[in-house]
Amino acid sequence: MLSENEMTGYAPLAEPRTVRLRFGKTGPLQYISHLDLQRTFGRILARADLPLWFTQGFNPHPKLVFALPLPIGCESVCELADIRIVRDMPCDEIMKRMNAASVSSLRFFGCYIPERKFQEIAYAGYTLSFGVSSPEDAERAEKLLSTPPLYVVKHSKSGDRETDIIPLIKEAGFFYENHESERRLRCELILSSSESATLSPLLVVSAMQRELGLPADNSYSLTRRELFDEKINNFE
Repeated sequence: MLSENEMTGYAPLAEPRTVRLRFGKTGPLQYISHLDLQRTFGRILARADLPLWFTQGFNPHPKLVFALPLPIGCESVCELADIRIVRDMPCDEIMKRMNAASVSSLRFFGCYIPERKFQEIAYAGYTLSFGVSSPEDAERAEKLLSTPPLYVVKHSKSGDRETDIIPLIKEAGFFYENHESERRLRCELILSSSESATLSPLLVVSAMQRELGLPADNSYSLTRRELFDEKINNFE
């Protein structure tokens, strides 16, 4: 916790203030669950010595809200989390403390007072990359993800059901890349990510593996690049 001297250096706020943190989760942290990320974040917050607002009741804990939890195996450079503070600590000081308390695979890029709610997020942009054998794989992938129907099994609390995912793909671009050591198919995807209609990128991966005969293992790479609102403007 903040020392008494540090506390008096920042004026108390009349009301708790919400602060939004923008961070990236890469490398080995792509393989931890959202629950483990919450626990990791809690430890970082404790080490950062921020003037946090705590919930009331038997088990007080810092208020912490994430936007769009990532599936396991997906990196991201555009993660968002909201915390609340009770003293007037500047955002640059908060970010400096969070990075000092964190690890190299979880870095903070921004800290600001949010003007928009997470409910306004409508789409997410991903980069997906597979090892392939020829340029024709890019053509096959483009046809697959633009020609309905493309059914996958979506899991939900109400049970499993087959869903055509084509209407949930806002944009998809495909690029064949021939490097010295390997040939790869890079896919730039914008997928529906609203509260009412969300498409996990892992469902796109499994559909491409099944229909195109791509390697059915973890030899692909997947990164979330950006979050968007309904008009495909960057969400902050």
